[in-house]
Amino acid sequence: MYVERAPHAELAGRISWLWEQVAESDGSQLVVPDAAVDLIWGPGGLHVAGPDTGPMPTPMRAGDVYVGVRFHPGATGLLFGVPLEELRDQRVPVSALSGVMSDLAARLGPSGRTGESPEVRAAVRRAMVGAVTERWGETPAPDAAAPAMATALRAGRSVREVAWELGFSERQLHRRSLASFGYSPKVLQRIVRFQRALRMARAGRPLAEVAFASGYADQAHLANDVKRLSGVTMGTLLS
Repeated sequence: MYVERAPHAELAGRISWLWEQVAESDGSQLVVPDAAVDLIWGPGGLHVAGPDTGPMPTPMRAGDVYVGVRFHPGATGLLFGVPLEELRDQRVPVSALSGVMSDLAARLGPSGRTGESPEVRAAVRRAMVGAVTERWGETPAPDAAAPAMATALRAGRSVREVAWELGFSERQLHRRSLASFGYSPKVLQRIVRFQRALRMARAGRPLAEVAFASGYADQAHLANDVKRLSGVTMGTLLS
């Protein structure tokens, strides 16, 4: 069972959605790069799933419970008290982040394996959003240019073109991209292009058309990038 909920309107600019999942069977769930960061309560307690650069298979057992807050790419700022690049490709317990939201982590503990009641999951979700909102009041706002960076790179513009359009030097763009996304602009471009292609493929568009529309040189280039970022073929991702 997997459910997504929209955040309150005042948080919609920074939170993509709130989600919860109860694993229905033993297995592994493949998580692929999407430039986003999640705050997750699960069997290991409260932790941060940092921005990924490659496939991240997540083992699950039947009955495992997860409640998550998914942030828009570039929207976390210094929410977790460390530069975002330090969380790249990591799953970090909140208790290890120098006291950031540590009270909440201690209060929640790990999730159970009995499905947890909807009331419990709702209470955890509210506590997580409350802690995030309070923490945001204590930290600088994220870089206002972050959405424009991602949009321009997703549209296929080169790093040099994006820097020029935003009025940055390439070095400034690199620094601001690392701070906002945990990635260099080149890596961010590869990931947002991959996600754009994946959305179009899931909508049923032919892969040759997807490759052209997403800015790949050809379908083979698309296939190679998909394998590099997800570890599987596009056919597997779509199945």
